[in-house]
Formats: sequence, C-alpha cells, structure tokens
Amino acid sequence: MLSRAGKLDRLPDPPAVAVPDDAEPAPAPRRPWRRGNRALVAAGVAVALAVTAVVAFQWGAAENAAPAVVAPTPSPSDDGILTVAEVHQVLVPSVVSIRTTGPGDAAASGTGVLANADGTILTALHVVKGAAKIEIGYADGSTTPAKIAAADPATDIAALTPEKLPEVLVPAVLGGVPGIGEQVVAIGDQLGLTGSTTTGVVSGLERSVTVDDVGKLAGLIQFDAAVNPGSSGGPLVNMRGQTVGIVVALANPTDAGTFIGVGFAVPIATAAAGGGPPPPL
Repeated sequence: MLSRAGKLDRLPDPPAVAVPDDAEPAPAPRRPWRRGNRALVAAGVAVALAVTAVVAFQWGAAENAAPAVVAPTPSPSDDGILTVAEVHQVLVPSVVSIRTTGPGDAAASGTGVLANADGTILTALHVVKGAAKIEIGYADGSTTPAKIAAADPATDIAALTPEKLPEVLVPAVLGGVPGIGEQVVAIGDQLGLTGSTTTGVVSGLERSVTVDDVGKLAGLIQFDAAVNPGSSGGPLVNMRGQTVGIVVALANPTDAGTFIGVGFAVPIATAAAGGGPPPPL
C-alpha cells in the first residue's frame, strides 16, 4: 500500500592594523592656509552633504522596497560537497510549512519549497487540493495566505502564489537528477515536527507507483531518507545543497501510513515544469 506523505488527517490518532611603537611617523610640515585651500574645503563639504542626502533618501525608501533576495549559504567546499548540517543550514530558509483548512474545518499540513525569486512555492498537489484556505509559514516565523497558481495532477505537483513574501527571500537552488546510491537529505514537517531533516541514499530511479486518492505516478526518485505524513511537498536535496525532487509519497504495506524505508519524489525538472489551470475546489 502506498500512502501520501502529507496530511495530518491521515495520521494515527575592515580589521585594525598594528603599528609598532617605534614606527610613529613624524608630523608633516604644515602649510599656511590660502584662499584656494578654503575654496577646496568648501567644495568638499558640499559634496559630502550631497552624498549624505542621497544616502538618507535611499535609507528611507528601503522600507517600501521589494524583499531582499539572497543566495543560500554556506558556500560548498572545493569539491562542492556539504555536510548534512550544512545542507540543513542552506535549505531551511527556503522551506515553508503549509497548513490547509478544508470543508467542515478539516485541517491538514504539508511542506513546500521556495523555488523562484518571485516567491513561487512548489509542493505536492494532494497537500492543497480541495482546501478552502491555504496558509504558508516562512522560516522567519511570518505567515501569509496563498492560492494555487498551477497544478499538474499527473505528477501530483502544485505551484502556490503567496499573498505576502518574507522580508528576506531565499529561493532554493534547483539541481539535476541524482544517481542511484547518491546521498540525499529530506527536509519537511513530518508528523508536525517543523523542519525535520533526515538523510539517506537514492535507491532507485524511474519508479512508477499508484498512490491513494492521487493515482498512478511515474518517473519517480526512490529514496530511503525517512519521511512521514507532513513531509509531502518538501524538498529532496543533494549534498551540494541543490533541490533535486519534491517528496510526494511513501510505501507501507500496512494501514499505518508511516515510513518503513521507501519514499518517492518527483524529479525537480518535472516538478518545475508542472502546470496547467488550478484544480476545481
């Protein structure tokens, strides 16, 4: 049996330079002031005042500027490989929590990832499908409503447009297809535990599975980093800090719907290309 790794209602109940003491330079000889010197000083003061005015204007205007877009840190080592802790540090600012309210006030949760400098969020479609209300929680603690901008039921991928962006926007770096045996990291709100980070390896490629309430999905990445309900829509990341997939499902032969070692993700190229009109709510 394949379960969605997504919904709560699926859960079981500049430095100073040292100067040697004996190296103090002798004072330069002073020149008498002349009229030309005074004019030069006056001109310098005028320029300084003009620069100050421009800086003050720009400082004041910054309050209404668009969110600052920054690149993830830290930078990779010479071989481009990060530690798991560094991958977590790089990706967490790009990961969002998703809370939905459906008919009858049924609540559900999942995860998403900021995939573009315009604030577009990629997630699993089943996390938000049929939701009457979608709320996004950013890494800085702020929240905002969001709506479905595009959806692709064939890949179980949705793109969300948030109503408001965070003060500092950190879009994830997107990567290519990982190789079998390559180490990967999954980050998401599994079991309601925000930003949980687990690691494993890619254990298969081009997998096809049938998922409850979703249907048949093909071309998936199979991996063994632990994921659970609430992980759906979260990023699967390689050790260069690049998002290579969007988590959509896990395999479990029982009705528990929890992780036993096999998870599935839509390759990021497929997820990023997913689109079409939003599904009917």
